[in-house]
Amino acid sequence: MAFIKRKHHEEDDLGFGKRPMGKDQRMMNADGTSNVKRIGLPIFSSNDTYNWLISMSWRKFMFIILTAYLAINILFATVYVIIGIENLHGAPGITTRDHFFDAFFFSAQTISTVGYGHISPVGFLTSCVAAFESMLGLLAFALATGLLYGRFSRPNAKILYSNNMVVAPYKDITGLMFRLANGRNNQLIEIEVQMVFTINQVVDGKRTRRFFPLNLERNKIGLLSLSWTVVHPIDEKSPLFGMTKEEMMEGETEVLILLNAFDDIFSQTVHSRASYLDEHILFKHRFSPILSQDEEGITTLDLSKLSNTVLA
Repeated sequence: MAFIKRKHHEEDDLGFGKRPMGKDQRMMNADGTSNVKRIGLPIFSSNDTYNWLISMSWRKFMFIILTAYLAINILFATVYVIIGIENLHGAPGITTRDHFFDAFFFSAQTISTVGYGHISPVGFLTSCVAAFESMLGLLAFALATGLLYGRFSRPNAKILYSNNMVVAPYKDITGLMFRLANGRNNQLIEIEVQMVFTINQVVDGKRTRRFFPLNLERNKIGLLSLSWTVVHPIDEKSPLFGMTKEEMMEGETEVLILLNAFDDIFSQTVHSRASYLDEHILFKHRFSPILSQDEEGITTLDLSKLSNTVLA
């Protein structure tokens, strides 16, 4: 694989180091998460549990909650059966399976402190287990409620990025462009964007990874109510000046996007990141218009066309 030999101003490595990247290996995933595999840590670490539960997908979170709920009730149902189903007054079951389900649903009533009263514990040992389970239920539901609140209240930006970047005519030169928009109905103000170009190069006979912050036509806007096409002018000062698609592919290029904005709803700063590989950079293309007016003359933003391009 060839590596590009160019000289530009000193760069900022952004904390990724200078180790060259392999083919099709991202430095940053498309969703903005870091593409770094961390090893040497314990399998379970309480220091990272809260962050893990807050940041995981809703589907995985609900699966874990449901699995934990079923596991706890199955555990206590087994304990009640071992102690003796005769110690659960009012359990109507006859078979072993019926006894287990009677104990399971009694456990579900106890852990949620519902207590319909149809089945009740008899004896000191069964009452102690039921008391312990009810206390555990209060703590578990308080924890689950806190996690739900934390997930809903955590401020984050839902920024929609175009699937590709384009190298399109810009004034009397060309520019590297991508398009973004707010995926929510809230207001984002003071939006600031950084674009960093990274490429494998040969420096002093050694293959290394270089990072070049790209100057933008405009790196900050006051309000993101429509879409924003972010443009890097490719002039003589640009590290992309004269670079072809083939050179980008040979250098395993990647463009990193870093965005900061102030969320008007949460009154906090939110962040978003994205990444484009060389295969996502289209030459001689431009973005299609996504703004129009309806019959009442109101400006309409069609986000389904955010990534649409045409030949320039």
